Amino acid sequence: MIILGIDPGLATLGYGVIESNGDRRRMIQYGTLTTPPREPMPQRLRAIFQGVNQLMDIYQPDDVAFEELFFSKNITTGMAVSMARGVAMVAVVERTPNLYEYTPMQIKQAVTGYGGADKHQVQQMVRLMLNMKEIARPDDAADALAVALTHANSANAKHLFKIQ
Repeated sequence: MIILGIDPGLATLGYGVIESNGDRRRMIQYGTLTTPPREPMPQRLRAIFQGVNQLMDIYQPDDVAFEELFFSKNITTGMAVSMARGVAMVAVVERTPNLYEYTPMQIKQAVTGYGGADKHQVQQMVRLMLNMKEIARPDDAADALAVALTHANSANAKHLFKIQ
């Protein structure tokens, strides 16, 4: 099974593609889609839409897993990220109904065994689980790989995380 993990963002959207076969996980690719801050919002959203479409074309994932958004302070940033997440979802749902989402705490729990793990602990476990020589950079890409791993580890109960 090919899984595309997405860490939504407007300036930087992280993606990670893994193959899951039983208990085995293999990293295929990771990276980011970026949009320039001075570009008008509609053009930035179109760039994300087109970029996610390209990812879908290239990797043809069976399932796509998103990190659920969490805001604590800045509602303006939250709205922009929500729009980016929305256009990414539209790009995905045009190709597959297999969309899933996981909270940051669920991702930390699945990858490290501890829901309060810090970013470095998560990145280190992603590196180990995927037998990578180095931690994935930038952080958004490492986070997206963690999302994909979380989905792979939830295979038996994935219906509970399907976006309805």
